[in-house]
Amino acid sequence: MKCAGRRRSQINLISAHTASEIVYAIASMALKQQQELKQTQRLSPLQMQVIKLVELNSVEVEDRIKQEIEDNPALEVSDSGPAGDEDENRETAEEILSQEEIILGDYPSEDDIPDYRLNGSDRKNETNIAEISYYDDKSLSDSLQEQIGLLKLDDHRQLIAEYIIGNLDENGYLQRDLQSISDDLLFQQQIEVSPLQLEDILYEIQDLEPAGVGARNLRECLLLQLERYESTPAVKHARKILLDYFEEFSRKHYDKIIRQMNIVQDELREAIREITSLNPKPGNTLGGTMQTAMNNITPDFIVDSYNGEVSIQLNNSNIPSLQVNRSFSEMLKGYSGNRESMSTDDKQAVLFMKQKIDSAKWFIDAVKQRQNTLQRTMEAIVSIQYDFFLTEDETRLKPMILKDVAERTGFDISTVSRVSNSKYVQTNTGIYPLKFFFSEAMQTNSGEDISSREVKLILKENIDNENPVKPLTDDQLTKILNEKGYVIARRTVAKYREQLNIPVARLRKKI
Repeated sequence: MKCAGRRRSQINLISAHTASEIVYAIASMALKQQQELKQTQRLSPLQMQVIKLVELNSVEVEDRIKQEIEDNPALEVSDSGPAGDEDENRETAEEILSQEEIILGDYPSEDDIPDYRLNGSDRKNETNIAEISYYDDKSLSDSLQEQIGLLKLDDHRQLIAEYIIGNLDENGYLQRDLQSISDDLLFQQQIEVSPLQLEDILYEIQDLEPAGVGARNLRECLLLQLERYESTPAVKHARKILLDYFEEFSRKHYDKIIRQMNIVQDELREAIREITSLNPKPGNTLGGTMQTAMNNITPDFIVDSYNGEVSIQLNNSNIPSLQVNRSFSEMLKGYSGNRESMSTDDKQAVLFMKQKIDSAKWFIDAVKQRQNTLQRTMEAIVSIQYDFFLTEDETRLKPMILKDVAERTGFDISTVSRVSNSKYVQTNTGIYPLKFFFSEAMQTNSGEDISSREVKLILKENIDNENPVKPLTDDQLTKILNEKGYVIARRTVAKYREQLNIPVARLRKKI
């Protein structure tokens, strides 16, 4: 027993001793200083400028250049022959900066650059910028404000009407309930008005143009428009369908409507023709906030095909040549000539000018690199899709992903993605978003790779030519495509149909 007790004591002492050694070792490791060599990558101010500029389209770059010229007195537009003057200014700045570094030391770089966004079918003059207007210049809100001013409402009702108009969405709908608007008016404007009173003023707005504006849902929007129609039998039936059988109409349960309304198929067809002639988005007839901003499309590239050859032009018509301001550089040179007798204020002035000249130089280089990046990317796209640009036949489009363009240009995939975002190309027959040319690959029975866009085109053609009384189901469309030699599953057909904004067969049914 005693031996066992001594053995346990020895074991405990050994364990305690071992534990203390472990603790000491851990503490020593924690206190031990180590030098470690790491490689980190930091973006230079020039790289950051290029990244930001590549994302912008030509209109945004023009605005960005104007903003930079306003913010930086060392940057100016070159009237003619910028290359020589620019090089001279750069050499002067480089020489001064390298000398001034000894006096003033390092300084922070300026990288706080502010960040700044439809496939048309018309093309204007061959070398001119194509501008396609989709909306009136006047916004929906402005138009309604003008009309409400003609109603000669008292100041109280005028203010409420303007507030309701301000709550309409871009389609002309009032999505907020009247109780919430009543609460807002009370808390924000100290105006006490009941939902019932608000509804009376809303009715005044609903009488304005365009017809259907101020509606709270689709059914009310369509009914407001029908109220202005001559009361023919077809219009009466259309009103009754919208009032009593809207759910059946939206689900295309036409047999049920015919039975319950006790009308014949021709009468239902006439009523549906009246309903489908209405505008479900009355606000789109006038420009809203977003529409006004997107009023025009200016292509970033112009691609022409003539006599079997394709030419590419970067649209730089509105992007000016830039240079470092000569007087600003001479001013800095004057300061540097009197380096020894510089006061603190003089040194601060030189520091400011150094920063501005560096910023101007980086910006000029960034604009040039942006142009070069866009040009090379577009050349790669045209090279891959050469057959399309030659014929503008969508079936000639080849499968193309970002990686394909990145491999041809040597750029990173993220750079190609930035270039393709919000950029447009003008061809002989239309204007296309750059993303239009990217598509995934599919295979035919023979193993040939084709673009998914070709499959979508065939899918759309079959749906356009289907019997409207018995529209094609996804299973039937899959079978048609398989018979044409395309290896495709039903779920892929459904996905492509949804991407084309085509509803399911039941909702495409007509009588």
